[in-house]
Amino acid sequence: MADQQHLDLLKQGVDAWNTWRKEHPNIKIDLYRAHLNGFDLSRIDLTGANLSGAHFNRVHFIGANLSEANLSKTNLREADFRGANLRGANLRGANLRGANLRGANLRGADLSGANLNNAYLGKSNHRGKILIGADLNRANLSGANLREANLREVNLSEANLSRAHLDMGTNLGGANLREANLSEANLSWTYLEWANISGANLSGAHLTGCFIYAVSAWNVQLDGTIQSSLIITPYGEPMITVDNLEVAQFIYLLLNNNKIRDVIDTITSKVVLILGRFTDERKEVLHALRDELRKRNYSPVLFDFEKPSSRDFTETVRTLAHISRFIIADITHPSSAPQELQAIVPELEVPVQPLLQEGNNEYSMFPDFNKYSWVFPTYIYKDQASLIAQLKEKIINPAEKRVEEIAIERAKRLERQ
Repeated sequence: MADQQHLDLLKQGVDAWNTWRKEHPNIKIDLYRAHLNGFDLSRIDLTGANLSGAHFNRVHFIGANLSEANLSKTNLREADFRGANLRGANLRGANLRGANLRGANLRGADLSGANLNNAYLGKSNHRGKILIGADLNRANLSGANLREANLREVNLSEANLSRAHLDMGTNLGGANLREANLSEANLSWTYLEWANISGANLSGAHLTGCFIYAVSAWNVQLDGTIQSSLIITPYGEPMITVDNLEVAQFIYLLLNNNKIRDVIDTITSKVVLILGRFTDERKEVLHALRDELRKRNYSPVLFDFEKPSSRDFTETVRTLAHISRFIIADITHPSSAPQELQAIVPELEVPVQPLLQEGNNEYSMFPDFNKYSWVFPTYIYKDQASLIAQLKEKIINPAEKRVEEIAIERAKRLERQ
């Protein structure tokens, strides 16, 4: 328990305490498990004091000197540490919920496992401090200096870190930064490996040279964010860098997941886009085409114009066309097909095989596509059965041949550049 003489001295006031401390600088202060809720201890000298397990709810420590003090597992809820010196203090497991640490010096302090939920640390100096596993949910660290701090696995969800200094090797590995405000923060050369920054606001932030291996970054705001030399490989391995956080996640998956690479290979070599009219009558033909292509080891994609309500039509059809080996377009009784083909053909060199059921005519503007070498003459088919029977010879083989020709032509153009 606390030394009773020390408690009695504290109750005489800060001036009396500080005078006594000057006269007895070598006495070790013991306030272990003391109960001093609501006291005003502003400007008090508690250097090196043992305050472990004490209760200091709503205590004023404004301008106090608590350097090297032991505040582990101390209840400091809503305490006011504005301008206090906590350099090298032990705050492991301390309850600092709602505490005001504005302007406090926490350099070298250990806040491992501390609860700083809703605490205010704005413009505080935390350089080199340890905060491993601390709870800083919704804490205000706007403009705080956290350079070189160890914030591994800290909970900073919804915290305000706008304009904070988290650069020069700050360790945020495994930290929870979900929906945190990191706008205009400096995160250059910061360790973010395994961190969760999903939903975070990184607008105007600096991310140059960040270590972002295995970072989770869904729905991140990146307006005006400086992204350069982001390191996607684990620390200590040969570095691979990219300049975009969203691209980084994709490249990482590509490098480390065989299934992802298989999917990419499938997309670039097996996808066939099928366009047409999706009435009950026409669907039968389109579905038959899809089933036959599957049997021949292709990955058919049916595009129904009525379906993609959440995306721009042109963007959707172009995206599908870009990943297709070739395109089959049934222009019998066309509805959306003319618009679909107009979005694809003029700008994308992908083989297109138009189909037309016997007894029907091409729509009036279709002949305009004849000038594009990757658009085949329209194949006239009698019925579904005959179309499927001739699919390989009349459609697949010519399309595959044209794919190879286009690849050769592109290679020659690159050589000439």
